[in-house]
Amino acid sequence: MNLTLKVWRQKNRDAQGNIVDYQVRDISPDMSFLEMLDVLNEDLLRQGQEPVAFDHDCREGICGSCNLFINGRAHGPEPGTTTCQLHMRKFSDGDTITIEPWRAEAFPVNKDLSVDRSAFDRIIQAGGYVSVNTGGVPDANEIPIPKSIADQAFDAATCIGCGACVAACKNASAMLFVSAKVSQLALLPQGQVERKTRVENMIAQMDKEGFGACTNIGSCAAECPVGISLENIAILNREFLAAKATSNNLA
Repeated sequence: MNLTLKVWRQKNRDAQGNIVDYQVRDISPDMSFLEMLDVLNEDLLRQGQEPVAFDHDCREGICGSCNLFINGRAHGPEPGTTTCQLHMRKFSDGDTITIEPWRAEAFPVNKDLSVDRSAFDRIIQAGGYVSVNTGGVPDANEIPIPKSIADQAFDAATCIGCGACVAACKNASAMLFVSAKVSQLALLPQGQVERKTRVENMIAQMDKEGFGACTNIGSCAAECPVGISLENIAILNREFLAAKATSNNLA
């Protein structure tokens, strides 16, 4: 396939960015989207031009690094698919493809298509953990957990932290991400120690990072590549209300 790419180029955080047109030729339909970008960068290097910066790591749909906005959709046109698992057969010969980074105040652009998602890391550091006393601690699989609860916690734990929910939300809200992390631990016995402080601290950090409010549009869940459910936001709201009702923090 021969394609026209309209790629966002931005030298650094402080620079003014713009869309630049590129042509790529003889693209195999079996290539992944990132492999297609590799071909583009090889062409640019041969021409003595600077390659396009973009984030990637595992290229197996696990790490969540491949955060690209493709033709106006997070991770591209294929539902339930990360950018690295999106194949070029989803496009046609002669197509024009617009490629942009995530657009959110809390995700500043580092360079070109690469964004800084460390805000998610700071939210996790604020409360996304459990206490473990070393010594005679029973194995996790020795604690009886109903299968329905275990399955629900596992589904929440599949969040890969890619940020598609933020990119798809008109408010740049991180509620789906935070709710998945809170639900994952609040549902399990191991997560009960920090249950109240966790939800308070993580929401406070989310607000501090500059993410927007949730207005229940549902675009986050619709674009999530691993299918995180909106039910987790309901769980998050319940956890937060319960924590504030008995909290010493009156802020």
